[in-house]
Amino acid sequence: MPDEASDLSDASTRGRVALPEPVRSPWFALGIRLLAALAILVGTVLLVYLDRKGYTDTNDPDAHVGLIDSIYYTTVTLSTTGYGDIAPVAAHARLINAFIVTPLRIAFLVLLIGTTLEVLASQGRENFRVARWRKNMANHVVIVGYGTKGRSAVETLINNGQDREHIVIVDPSATALTEAHADGLAVVTGDATRREVLRRAGVADADQVIITTNRDDSNVLATLTVRQLNPDAYIVAAAREQENAPLMKQSGANSVITSSDAVGRLLGLSSLSPTLGSVMEDLLTYGEGLEVAERDLLVSEVGRQPQQLPDQVIAVVRDEQVYRYFDPVVTQLARGDRLIVVRPAKELPWAPRPGTHNEDFATDEDD
Repeated sequence: MPDEASDLSDASTRGRVALPEPVRSPWFALGIRLLAALAILVGTVLLVYLDRKGYTDTNDPDAHVGLIDSIYYTTVTLSTTGYGDIAPVAAHARLINAFIVTPLRIAFLVLLIGTTLEVLASQGRENFRVARWRKNMANHVVIVGYGTKGRSAVETLINNGQDREHIVIVDPSATALTEAHADGLAVVTGDATRREVLRRAGVADADQVIITTNRDDSNVLATLTVRQLNPDAYIVAAAREQENAPLMKQSGANSVITSSDAVGRLLGLSSLSPTLGSVMEDLLTYGEGLEVAERDLLVSEVGRQPQQLPDQVIAVVRDEQVYRYFDPVVTQLARGDRLIVVRPAKELPWAPRPGTHNEDFATDEDD
């Protein structure tokens, strides 16, 4: 498997929804059933053979019932065919048939019929689970492509409180299906440039869509399709080349991350200053050292300067616009502002600092 998600353009467009389910291999379950059926068959053959003197062959009453006759009698008896040419005549043989062979026959039939019913029932259960999933799925996140970038995006979302049940993966690769299921994620198998596949992923009701395939042309087409299905979704797309970023934004992406340029800048910073490179890597690594986070403004912080807050404020979001902390527009913080801060990783990324959790948020609704 390549490092990134498989090329969507060349994939089949099955659009099948597959939900993760912690079950054992179907071959294991089938093997257990076959072994149980074989055990019943062999046990009954031995039972009849050891008591062969209690049986008679109506076609040849003077002949002795042998091993082949025991196998024949067992198979026709357990399958309820019952030709009647070999029959128990001794009293104890008839009792054995009544109280041992008959329950074995029932168990044998239950195994055969149960396997068929389980296959049908499992299909019904899966259809029911998918239908229930569709009914409850809304305001979720759709990840297109489950390669390195897609997995990292999912890990970051989950570490920041996103529920796994509200993340849907769209990828045509069977390997991606296996890996996403191992991570407890629902998967829609198919080409994300197809409207039907995206509909099955519930894109029309999604809050956010992250597009991370390894081809810019596929990302552009997927972005266009997503935007047509959901004009309000927040779309984040990955671009391999910087020159394709404007095209993705024109296609409807709210944010475009240029992976090759970002890696190149980090490499350049690390070569110019190893210390600066390590700090930047720390900011991009979740769970250790420093984190970049966004949080609401508190009532007690209204009217203050960004530099006066306990968090290291690097930007302020006001009226859907992002301003650097030194911009004159945000010299004084106002109700409704949101803060982009650098803070210790041990703190909750989206919450106020410890000690301020009981304070009210300064939103426009408080006015």
